[in-house]
Amino acid sequence: MRLERLIARGFRNLDDLDRELPAAGVALLGPNGQGKTNLLEALYYPVLFRSLRGAPDPEVARFGGPGFHVEADVAGPGGGPVATTFTLAGRKKRITVRGEEIGRLGDAIGTWLAVAFLPVDVGLAGGPAAERRGFLDRLLALADRRYYAALARYRAALAQRNTALRQERPELARAFDGVLAEAGAVVMAARLAWVERAAGPFAGELDALGETEPVCLRYHGRAELAEAEAWGAALELAAGRDRARGATTVGPHRDDLVLELGGRPIRSVGSTGQQRTAAVALKLLELTTLAAARGTEPALLLDDVFSELDGERQRRLAGRLSAGPVRQVFVTAPRRDELPPGIELGTWRVESGRVIE
Repeated sequence: MRLERLIARGFRNLDDLDRELPAAGVALLGPNGQGKTNLLEALYYPVLFRSLRGAPDPEVARFGGPGFHVEADVAGPGGGPVATTFTLAGRKKRITVRGEEIGRLGDAIGTWLAVAFLPVDVGLAGGPAAERRGFLDRLLALADRRYYAALARYRAALAQRNTALRQERPELARAFDGVLAEAGAVVMAARLAWVERAAGPFAGELDALGETEPVCLRYHGRAELAEAEAWGAALELAAGRDRARGATTVGPHRDDLVLELGGRPIRSVGSTGQQRTAAVALKLLELTTLAAARGTEPALLLDDVFSELDGERQRRLAGRLSAGPVRQVFVTAPRRDELPPGIELGTWRVESGRVIE
């Protein structure tokens, strides 16, 4: 799967563009603050139809503008033109896939597949559990639409149950227990299965990237909740605590993906370079998981990925990116000489929002 053409209008600080994209990808060069990350954001937007930096749509629109339009022409299985138009007036967003308007977001996500690494993604190794839960949910939702549907049901039931708890209406809260259990069991089972499959490859990726300490990837949560029948007793046992806190304290929304280095959490003992390496390894696992699940190789978007890695780890990562399946790669750096040998891509410059070949 690759992107043949990108159209972006009114997006961040970028000048309006309509550009054909090289099959291999491109290195985006330029000083900080010129728009390189904004261009990666435009490339990724048609994957989930939201900002990869978590910004709400009004903030993605160019300052003072009426809204934005992003269109991606995707080549590959299930591809075609994918477009989003967001209008500030009325906060309206229209999504089309192959010219057909899509009413439900779940029917559109993943038409274009890409995996993105931003500097803030180091938080996958060094940040709070919520970042790692978000990683799992995004990965599994793109890999399997059934997970996306179950996650949406779970989040809706959880929100309604928590509202009832805050209103001190325990009977109403219990009305959502059935949906919570059914959908939560699907979410839990999929997470546990992925972590079991990924533990070995995670260690392998870190070894290939130059990590010498033993590493471990494991799931922290109540494995019995992968069965819907186990939820009744768990929720009943937690009922008093839930009422006291005004929130549901049982379920996958409380869990964590644990990354360990030498038997201790990477977030506590890992250096900046080790945490970055672990985060990159998770992104490479995301790449291989999506390729296996969807039968096509996603694109890879890398924002300043080589900084804060020593020369050996840079060399190993560059080798990892150039080996294996052919994929489209977009990588940013301030200057060409800051990209290690092995990154053989054409270059574009980004200056004050203008993209210059």
